[in-house]
Amino acid sequence: MSTVISVENISKAYRLGTIGGADLSDDFARWWAKMRGRPDPLAKIGEEHHARLMGEDFWALDDVSFDVKEGEVLGIIGRNGAGKSTLLKILSQVTAPTSGEVKIKGRIASLLEVGTGFHPDLTGRENVFLNGSILGMTKEEIKRKFDEIVAFSEIEEFIDTPVKRYSSGMYVRLAFAVAAHLEPEILIVDEVLAVGDAQFQQKCVGKMGQASRAGRTVLFVSHNLSVVCSLCSRALLLDGGRITSEGLAADVVSAYVQSSATSKGEVTWDGEPNSNNGRLRLGRARTLSGGQVTANVHIDKPLAVQYDFEVLRAGLNVSTSIHLHDKYGTCVLASGTGPRVLESGWYRHSCVFPANFLNDGRYTISILLISDITRFEVSVPEALSFVVHEAKGREGWLGEVIGCIRPHLQWEEIPLEPAAANL
Repeated sequence: MSTVISVENISKAYRLGTIGGADLSDDFARWWAKMRGRPDPLAKIGEEHHARLMGEDFWALDDVSFDVKEGEVLGIIGRNGAGKSTLLKILSQVTAPTSGEVKIKGRIASLLEVGTGFHPDLTGRENVFLNGSILGMTKEEIKRKFDEIVAFSEIEEFIDTPVKRYSSGMYVRLAFAVAAHLEPEILIVDEVLAVGDAQFQQKCVGKMGQASRAGRTVLFVSHNLSVVCSLCSRALLLDGGRITSEGLAADVVSAYVQSSATSKGEVTWDGEPNSNNGRLRLGRARTLSGGQVTANVHIDKPLAVQYDFEVLRAGLNVSTSIHLHDKYGTCVLASGTGPRVLESGWYRHSCVFPANFLNDGRYTISILLISDITRFEVSVPEALSFVVHEAKGREGWLGEVIGCIRPHLQWEEIPLEPAAANL
């Protein structure tokens, strides 16, 4: 396959501070003070820090290079402020790089912001023609595809209403419908799909998949890592304006989750009694996947939770349990051991969550050590935390799967005779 996008050592700098003063004399005074190493003479009291920043360069992108092949779907992921949108604006020729070179082969359609190119006082119908013309479609081409565009957007009854009365969801529906039906060689989509509802997001993802299968190239920025894994063959991870990881989408997503997780995969309580009466003591806890301590768990891998504790008084009737909470703090489940009389010494309790059981998302685990069935000796809220994420693409529904658990259940389809079906 031929290369359709070649990015060579591009960087983009923005100048911090105000563009200029009230008049030429203000600009000259600031310039002369800066040349002599003096503070900004026009800065207000309390704005010293802002004054020091004025005139400094902020590098949104720093020496970024990559190639995109024809028909490839490239995912671009990273934290907010990593440089993703700046990169797409350069590729869409909305802004120019400070240095470096971009070579593009083919027609580009970009959807970078909700309602890009729409005029608020024009109707949806008029904006379809306006936006289509901006994107490079001829009037005859827009007429030919108009009914298909409106049907895709699902806002037929509002097509002759000024778009200033549209909701943000209606904006993005119509904007994406126009861009998607341009049939460009290259389609660039930013995180605007997050505005649409789940059904429309699925529809848009399917449209991008069709574009890829038709040999078109798609650049896709999203924080929905499941969609990135499912839709994209390759991905880039941006951090601080630089590419920190590049390769297969599943591998890059895994690296991103690992780098961004503030999770605790292992905790040690050295020297802490963490017991009110010196009967039980918690020593260490950890989460493991694939035999390795980790807070980054693939959804199709088992997860083990282990914790070591010390019995400080012989003959104690001991039981332990864990409480699993989702990202909203809701208790998903509680599980524990039955009571057993234990001698003094160290013990390890371990439980395993099977693969494809927990849904993707962040979870916390609280640990409880109990004696005599009812006495809570040690209780450590949110002792461990971990993130479950997609390890590879999944077929069918690509949006968020609701619920805390997502097990693989056995389903069966039984053909029925008409007589049996009409009970």
